[in-house]
Amino acid sequence: MLSPQVTAAAGLRSRPPATLTDPYEVLQFIRQAMEDANEAECGPALPLPVVVDVDAGGVPARLYAARVDAPVLVYLHGGGWCYGSIETVDRFCRRVADRSGCAVLSVGYRLAPEHPFPAALEDVEAVLAHVRKAGAAELGVDPTRLAIGGDSAGGQLATVAARRQRDAATPLDLQVLIYPAIDPMTASESFDEVGSYGLDRAAMKRAWETYVPDPMTRFTPDVAPLAAEDLTGLPPTLIITAEYDALRDEGADYADALITAGVPVVHTRYMGVNHGFARKLAVIDDARVATDQVAAYLRAALTF
Repeated sequence: MLSPQVTAAAGLRSRPPATLTDPYEVLQFIRQAMEDANEAECGPALPLPVVVDVDAGGVPARLYAARVDAPVLVYLHGGGWCYGSIETVDRFCRRVADRSGCAVLSVGYRLAPEHPFPAALEDVEAVLAHVRKAGAAELGVDPTRLAIGGDSAGGQLATVAARRQRDAATPLDLQVLIYPAIDPMTASESFDEVGSYGLDRAAMKRAWETYVPDPMTRFTPDVAPLAAEDLTGLPPTLIITAEYDALRDEGADYADALITAGVPVVHTRYMGVNHGFARKLAVIDDARVATDQVAAYLRAALTF
C-alpha cells in the first residue's frame, strides 16, 4: 500500500501549468519548483562543524564533515541529469555526514540539455581526481578511504564512475546507489506495474534522451551500466529501491548482476514509498530510515 506520507509529500511541489508547452520552459519550471519545495520536503539544515562550498578540480561541490581526516563519500544528486542540485540533497548529505563519521562531498555537476553526455561524467571524474590528489591538504579528508554514491541519475553516474575507476586501476572502496537509473530502454515491468507515482516511462525516456541525444551512445557502458561486459571487481555496494518506483526492477536487476559478478551487495527495498523518497526527510519516515542505513553502511565499512 502506498504510504499516505507519499501522497502528502506530492502536494508540496508545484507542477507545470498546462499552458506551459515549451519543453525548455517546462524544464526550467521543474528545476525551480524542486528548489522552492526543498525546505518543506527536506526540513531544516542540521548544523555540522564543517559545511563549506569548494572548488573540486574546477567543479563546484560542498563539503560536509564532523571531523578531520575522515573517509569521504562523493555524492551525486538525482534529477534525471537535467535538474536537482547540491541544495536539493543538502539535508540528506548533512545527516549522512553526521551519522556516518564520514565526510560527504556533494557534487554540482553540469546538467543537460545545456551540457549533455559526457559532461556530467567528466565532472564526476574531475572531482574524484581532485580528492585523490588534494583531499588531505585542501579538504581535510582521508582520500585513501573513498566511496561514491548517488540517487537516480546520480546513481547511474556513480556506478559508471566506479567501473571506470576500476578500469583505471584506482578502485573505489564502496558505492551507494539509491534507486539508480540503469536501463535506457526503460524496459522493466515496474514501469507498467507502478504507474506514475512521481515517475513514469515517458518522463524517464525524455530524461535519457536529453542526457544522451545520440541513440547509439545510450547503449554503451558509460551510459548503460549493464552494457559493461565485466562487473567483477566493482566495490561493495548498497542498493536501495522503492516499491512504488518505476526504476524498482532495473535497480534489482543491477543488484543481481553485481552479485553474479561476485560483488558484495546489500539490496534493500523500501515498501510503500516511491521514487525520490529518500531525500524527503521532513515528510517521509522511511527517508530518515534509509538515510541512516546509508550512514551505518558507510560507518561499518570505512571508519575505524
